[in-house]
Amino acid sequence: MPDDDSSPISASDAKRLFADWKAAPALVLAVSGGPDSIALMWLAARWRRSVSRGPRLVAVTVDHDLREEAAREAREVKRLAHALDLEHRTMRWRGAKPQAGVPAAARSARYQLLAQAARSAGATHILTAHTRDDQAETLLMRLLRGSGIAGLAAMARESKRDGLWLARPLLDVPKSRLIATLGKAGINFADDPTNRDAAFTRPRLRALLPTLAAEGGDARSLARLAWRFARANAAVEIFADGAERYLALRGSEARPGGYDAKAFAALPEEIRLRLLKRAIDRYGHEGPAELGKVETLLAALDRAVADQVRLKQTLAGALVSFARDRIRVEPAPIRRQGTKRTSS
Repeated sequence: MPDDDSSPISASDAKRLFADWKAAPALVLAVSGGPDSIALMWLAARWRRSVSRGPRLVAVTVDHDLREEAAREAREVKRLAHALDLEHRTMRWRGAKPQAGVPAAARSARYQLLAQAARSAGATHILTAHTRDDQAETLLMRLLRGSGIAGLAAMARESKRDGLWLARPLLDVPKSRLIATLGKAGINFADDPTNRDAAFTRPRLRALLPTLAAEGGDARSLARLAWRFARANAAVEIFADGAERYLALRGSEARPGGYDAKAFAALPEEIRLRLLKRAIDRYGHEGPAELGKVETLLAALDRAVADQVRLKQTLAGALVSFARDRIRVEPAPIRRQGTKRTSS
């Protein structure tokens, strides 16, 4: 696809962007009404008309009930979807909204509603309109939070979640090309002022991008960096897979979640960290463990193995222990309501 950042996306470009999902039975298009998602819907409809057989397309708009304009914008998306011969559904985030952490809560609610619509439609994939600009912003956000290699890989073109695939066909497309595409087609789109609200992290970082670009850190370079992290992460994951199989072969007990401590200690720190996090996420019952907390626990575990002292700690609903040259990770006892778990 041509890399002119201001050129409209052609029909042949669109065909390449969506080719990976031609065999899917149905696709849900996440369409908020902004320029990126409107372009996604318009391009997907154009692509679908160009192929003799392809998936059923269902545009879904999530009304978060956070802005007065949201309901009107959903109706505008519905009108355009019908003009493009696409099905459309509006899903509403009902109930009380949190006082803090609204963006994260809204993202979680949006995914749940999109997943609900996808299952109802028999769709295997949810297509979102994340662009190269979004990828660059995500990298910056995770860099500032001190993410590891996996986090700095930012967003993948395709990832699986709860039995559904999240697909991002526009991930290497600059936002400017989408706006140029809509301009050429004469299609209007909504303007969400929260995208410029400096009360939120992403808009503040977005405002910094022109300054970073002047120093060579434009969206293209940042997205390329994320891709390089993704490449490195994939290689390390293969190493971790092999190490996990090796430790399983070295295991002397049939019970799950155990490692030979000496063999584990001989592995590189990054591999030990990943294996420990995998085990905690596998056997824990309180969601994915935070990387920083796993790093702290690994340091304590390494000291215990080196000094040959017993260790027993809980993290994210998993119990991690070391005794008699054996490291174990297993589900922690469920806490009773109103009690706190302690580490030892």
